[in-house]
Amino acid sequence: MTETAVTPKIELPPTLLAGGRANLIGLSRSELAEEIVKLGEKPFRARQLWQWLYVRGATSFDTMTDIAKPLRARLAERFAVARPAITRHQQSIDGTEKWLLRFTDGQEAECVFIPEEDRGTLCVSAQVGCTLSCTFCHTGTQRLVRNLEAGEIVGQILVARDALGEWATPEGNRRLTNIVMMGMGEPLFNYENVAQALKIVMDPEGIAVSRRKITLSTAGVAPRIRQCGAELRVMLAVSLHAVNDELRNRIVPLNRKYPLAELLAACREYPGLSNARRITFEYVMLKDVNDSPMDARALVKLIQGIPAKINLIPFNPWPGAPYECSSPEAIAAFAAVLMKAGYIAPVREPRGRDIMAACGQLKSASERERKSRRDAVAVA
Repeated sequence: MTETAVTPKIELPPTLLAGGRANLIGLSRSELAEEIVKLGEKPFRARQLWQWLYVRGATSFDTMTDIAKPLRARLAERFAVARPAITRHQQSIDGTEKWLLRFTDGQEAECVFIPEEDRGTLCVSAQVGCTLSCTFCHTGTQRLVRNLEAGEIVGQILVARDALGEWATPEGNRRLTNIVMMGMGEPLFNYENVAQALKIVMDPEGIAVSRRKITLSTAGVAPRIRQCGAELRVMLAVSLHAVNDELRNRIVPLNRKYPLAELLAACREYPGLSNARRITFEYVMLKDVNDSPMDARALVKLIQGIPAKINLIPFNPWPGAPYECSSPEAIAAFAAVLMKAGYIAPVREPRGRDIMAACGQLKSASERERKSRRDAVAVA
């Protein structure tokens, strides 16, 4: 494991940067054009800016050489093109990289890059903290602080592409090929910002990641699943983890609001479902909790008729976790039942465990540090 710490920047309100400037990162095309028109410029300038931001990865107006210097100066007075600040960078022995990012108000979240032979996936956060309190998830033990804005979500992708040196790289040669909204927080509880960010990421004249290479993961916010399907049509992953409401109510408390029948109805209605565009059901393997062959058979019955694959996730431990991971034999037996029923059921290889970057392990170090400081002040 390698780790690099970076001195944090000055804390400011999340909507403003130094000097009261607004950040252009995260604005939609139409919003960007409106700002340009307010400056008395033609709307086509917005397209120039868009390509500098999302094709060439500009971090300063000074580098935008096809824009006249006077206009660059006016832009720099009113706007910025800022990324989140990196406060810690860690690299696992398996090549996984994790960045702890600080936003302008001092709040922090993590994103993770997972390199594989045929792809490179960036796991992106939607919130600082989480409100779901899933009992097997480390992130769920951190209180929800706030939603991330569209620019802060896009900013995670920009930071990763900066680090990988991939600006102006042809799509076929990129290391970062896939985006998964599986980091900190529930994306569908921050739908408007997530949707705006993903539209920016999918724009063919910008970052240009295909909707087929973007996966949004949800614990089951059923009404928003329908909206996501209608408006974004990205790939969908559902954190299922249990085959009946009694158990799911305990380990995924959101189930009390959107029980399995409502959740699976929303899944069946998801647009474009086919054997080529399956829903992924995530299923964390918890020893003696949800990992029996009987559970596997119930899962087959539960999702019958939905084009799907099931990702079996060995539980990734964290300090104080109340569960143990299922044995390899139990996981293999569970997978065998699913595969016999015709489902693809890969066992996800844990990545980045040594830097707490594996599934369910993300938790902002800043939150732990702040808690320590609060405790010290209380004692004093």
